[in-house]
Amino acid sequence: MLLLGFLAARWRRPPSLHSLEEWGVGGRAFGNWVTWFLLGGSMYTAYTYIAVPALVYGVGAAGFFAVPFAIISAPLAYVISTRTWSVSHAHGFVTSAEFTRARFGSRGLAALVAVTGIVATMPYIAVQLVALRAMFATLGVTGEWPLAAAVAVASVCTFRSGLRAPALLSIAKDILLLWLVLAVILLVAMSGGWVAAFRSAGERFTADASPASGLLLPEGGWSGYLTLVLGSALAIFAYPHALTGILAARDRATVQRNAAALPVYCLALGLLAMLGFFAIGQGVRPVGGDLNTVVPQLFHEVFPAWCAGIGYAAIGVAALIPAAVMSIAAANLFTRSVYREYLRPGASPAEEARISRWVSLLAKFGALLAILLLDQEFSIELQLIGGVIVLQTVPAVVLGLWTGWFHRYALAAGLLTGLGTGLLAMYHIPQRAADGRILKAHFGGSNLPLAQLGLDTRATVYTGLLALAVNLLVVVAGTLLLRGLRVPAGLDATRPSDYYADARDAAPRHSDALIDGPTRSRSRSPAHAR
Repeated sequence: MLLLGFLAARWRRPPSLHSLEEWGVGGRAFGNWVTWFLLGGSMYTAYTYIAVPALVYGVGAAGFFAVPFAIISAPLAYVISTRTWSVSHAHGFVTSAEFTRARFGSRGLAALVAVTGIVATMPYIAVQLVALRAMFATLGVTGEWPLAAAVAVASVCTFRSGLRAPALLSIAKDILLLWLVLAVILLVAMSGGWVAAFRSAGERFTADASPASGLLLPEGGWSGYLTLVLGSALAIFAYPHALTGILAARDRATVQRNAAALPVYCLALGLLAMLGFFAIGQGVRPVGGDLNTVVPQLFHEVFPAWCAGIGYAAIGVAALIPAAVMSIAAANLFTRSVYREYLRPGASPAEEARISRWVSLLAKFGALLAILLLDQEFSIELQLIGGVIVLQTVPAVVLGLWTGWFHRYALAAGLLTGLGTGLLAMYHIPQRAADGRILKAHFGGSNLPLAQLGLDTRATVYTGLLALAVNLLVVVAGTLLLRGLRVPAGLDATRPSDYYADARDAAPRHSDALIDGPTRSRSRSPAHAR
């Protein structure tokens, strides 16, 4: 993997990597296969394959929220990603904040979106490292040096090769993942099948004192489950790293094909989620009480040693690839919407690439520092906060793809109001033990009990979706008010045709296609020649 990461800098090497276009989004030239692996590698992370089975192991049915969330994301990706790619291709955007600036004519709003995206991405990087740490703990590797070494290797590869490194590594990762899925199917079949696994899980949950656990959702649990599914599906498209993988595609059809094929990953996710039930049937106990170690411990106990090694390799690479893409996305946001806008307006392309390289290093090592200094359980809670935070950019980043009606000041006010509402609501969510005792008074989860709003019900609601509703209310009301007062709105620099632009249309810069070869019908415009 280390060798592949370094060789990525020479893979279909362009004349120069010293531009954000080449280093940050791979020259917008990845073909069908590379885009497929890159999107899967960045959106289906190691934390997904570890945390989802761990949640199913701990609470049962509620842990399956990730499966319908992933299924809903596929058709949304088909619609949202194609428009995003087209308008970004037409204007040379590499971040969602740049689109916001052009759509609503406000560099202040763009900077706010950029900072929000960076803040939300940092805990997401951290939870990838939590998954990696759980694997080391299962192996009995003590100390923090293995985690630091892994991050250092990923950082050097990314610094040198840019997005090409995680793209090439994603291909190798999916080969390991395919083997892991086949091994799991064989293992379950030779161990009594899913019937035995569900029977054992049902017996365990029947004896569990917690009312939130079981093979079925608890009373009042449907609202929290449904809103968590919808909120998570919307949030994934607001995360900066999802956009980075999309913009690396060479044309609009590549994006559409990959979005249509994404449900294949849902099959693997659903199968691995049920490993939580299978682990119960096999009598697996988490290391040190950390549920994140359930899947690695299952590999350790029931797989042959060589097969467990392949499983550990898949988890390790699946943790480092998203961390690399996320750090690149955060660096692109800072460089284009903060550094170039406010610090160095005349920055050259080479200077932009250099700043992004160093910021990507800071992002990864900043997340590592958070893991080392903070309690691991608190780090996992940060990921929940990250989802609530990034959802507040949806009106500008996602809804803005269809309408420029929103006023820039109303969008900024709505974003800030949504952030305040979400964080305040999460602050008042307690963490409870199975017997009902309050273990922690604040930041105990992401679902707010509606009883705290004065309603006589056991139902809960996902805090991020609640905050987004408040956000949208402020945006709509604020836009009506500001337009009524005739406050000037920002100038929309996009045109309706931009949202349907394809690779044949002229773009500021574009490299030759990678892997799949150049598009036959693509004309060589002066912009390409430069």
